[in-house]
This record gives sequence, structure tokens and C-alpha cells, in this order.
Amino acid sequence: MATKELKPSALKEYENLLLEERKQVQEIIRSIDESQKRGIRTGSGDLSAYAMHQADMGSDTNSAERGVFMLEREIGKLKLINAALGRIYDKTYGICEICGEYIQKKRLNIVPYARYCIECKSKEEQKLRRRRRRRR
Repeated sequence: MATKELKPSALKEYENLLLEERKQVQEIIRSIDESQKRGIRTGSGDLSAYAMHQADMGSDTNSAERGVFMLEREIGKLKLINAALGRIYDKTYGICEICGEYIQKKRLNIVPYARYCIECKSKEEQKLRRRRRRRR
């Protein structure tokens, strides 16, 4: 457990923010799921996933791929939110997991599930970019 912790009132404020954000993400996931289910049906009510024209098939495929991408992104965000809620409950929320300093309030208000302060996040992103360049 971190030696620092946010005040209980701040933790409650961020808990409410995260719960609201989780609710919105879950609604987006439900919406994408419903849209994907409707997309399987053609206009005739047939359950066939195949369109009649090549252009329609390309559009259907593109739309399905976008839906999957969006769904994966929202599920990832949901996992981050749930992890942040866990940090609130064990009172480690708002503390950078790398340097142990407080994460800036401005950052938490924008990205309430942030695990790192801005400085450490920037360093992590630079390391990731260097690794990607080496692989090429």
C-alpha cells in the first residue's frame, strides 16, 4: 500500500466519477452489441451474413470491423475503470504506480483511471516508441 493517499472526500468524488464513466461505457458496449446483432440480419429478415452485391459486402465488412474495434476499445476502458475503482477501495488511487507521487488532479479529472502521473506516463510512452522502432 502506498504511504500516501487521497483524502476520503476526494476518493468518494473520484469513485462517483468512475462509476458514472463505467455506466456510460457499459451503455456504449450494449449499444455496439445490439448494433452488431442487428447488422447480422439483412433487410429481408434473413440471418445470412452475406450481402448480395460486392460493394454491400465491403461496406458490411468495414462496418463490422469498426464495431469490433470500438467494442474492444470500450472493453479495455471498462477494465481500466474497474482497476481504478479497486485502487480507490484499497486507498492507492491517485498515486503514480511508478514514482509514488500524487497524480495531478487535472489529469485525474480528464483520465480518472490514470495509473501514472504525466511525467511517468510520458517516459513510458517514449520507452514504448523506442521498442517499436527497434523492432522495425
